[in-house]
Amino acid sequence: MKKIKNFRYRHLLLLFSLCAVILSALTGCTSAKADSRIQITFWHEMTGPAQVQLTKFVKEFNQSQNKYTVVPQFEGNYNEAVQKILNTHGTSASPAVFQSMDISTSQIYSSGYTTPVQKFITADNYDVSKISAVARAFYSKNGQQLSMPFNTSQPVLYYNATLLKKYGITPPPVDPSYSDITRVAQQLYERSGKKVKGLSVEIYGWLFEQFLANAGESLANNQDGHAGTPTAVNFTGTAATTTMKWIQENIKHGSFMNYGSGTSASANEMAGFLSGKLGMFLQSSADISQLTAGMKDQLGITYYPHPDGQKSNGVSIGGASLWISNDKSTTVQRGAWEFIKYLMKSQNQAAWQAATGYLALNKDSQNEPVLQKLYQKTPAAKIPSQQLARTTPNNTNSGIFMQGLIQERTITQTAMEQIYNGKSVTSALQDAEKQMNSYVQTTNKANK
Repeated sequence: MKKIKNFRYRHLLLLFSLCAVILSALTGCTSAKADSRIQITFWHEMTGPAQVQLTKFVKEFNQSQNKYTVVPQFEGNYNEAVQKILNTHGTSASPAVFQSMDISTSQIYSSGYTTPVQKFITADNYDVSKISAVARAFYSKNGQQLSMPFNTSQPVLYYNATLLKKYGITPPPVDPSYSDITRVAQQLYERSGKKVKGLSVEIYGWLFEQFLANAGESLANNQDGHAGTPTAVNFTGTAATTTMKWIQENIKHGSFMNYGSGTSASANEMAGFLSGKLGMFLQSSADISQLTAGMKDQLGITYYPHPDGQKSNGVSIGGASLWISNDKSTTVQRGAWEFIKYLMKSQNQAAWQAATGYLALNKDSQNEPVLQKLYQKTPAAKIPSQQLARTTPNNTNSGIFMQGLIQERTITQTAMEQIYNGKSVTSALQDAEKQMNSYVQTTNKANK
């Protein structure tokens, strides 16, 4: 009996050893196969649902072909990522393809560290007309596509349709003027017994820029930098002055709410809206997914408001784009481009919008089932895409091609805070303009 047990033991041991050898061989083959692929290091700054969906895209791309392996790496926030990109270029640590925020466009371009995606567009005869013209224009220079727009948003106005109905208030039109918004905000404030604020406009430089863009007014000279390096900014023109006076007057009236600036302001604004204490707010279209998940009332969305007495020029975009590093081999750069093309497919762009709230940039995405389902559930969710599609790109709504935009936003936000707290609009804007012009002159001298 003991011999039988020993025999069985030796037999099982031999079997396990054989399995281990086979498994090791298989693993070795798999590793060899993986190692034979060309590695494409991809740096990004996505978190939450966006990171989950992006990871899914990477996995699906890697499974769709056997030549490249994309390796995604999270690199922190946008500002941190830009510095890492500039500091690692030319080393083995640098990425082959990377995501960089909208306002870093001029900085990345001026670094000379990238290969314009136009090179691959031309080589492949890629039909770039399928991609939103407004989004493309933001990341273009002299007719060349520098990078591919990816996670793209637009500023829109959100309103609580259920709340407006409760107080018998006609909602704002799809393309509202300042007066249209004032009417709704003041009616809501008064009819609620001053318990509900009508509108909030966060102290945020991006929103300041969008007010000028939608009014067709340049923030920087040389056509917002598209016709040459800016040498001066315009914070005191008609658009900025009119808009800031409009906001200040309504804050004094009580119908507009001032939540301040920064992360806490955004969080408090969202909380106020979801709790029914705020009727409308201006913010990124990327907030749609969060709103639809947390809101029981009916959500309404309109285009970004424009000054009275003129048509809207169209707003610019926010978000980031995908760049290809020129310190990598031609083969690796080609792999980076293949990955970018994969992300821009209509079905992938549709899935991206449904999962994250960022806009699908491929025009064919609007016909994809996943977006049709989203629009059936939340009809207002199609408004940002319609705003993007109806806008004709020009130099005042295609971004500001100027270095120092982070500084610009800091300065304009200080001016907005002063104005919201009662300082003279003219004085606050003049001080901000003078400060930014000094910064621009210093930066231009340093770059020369």
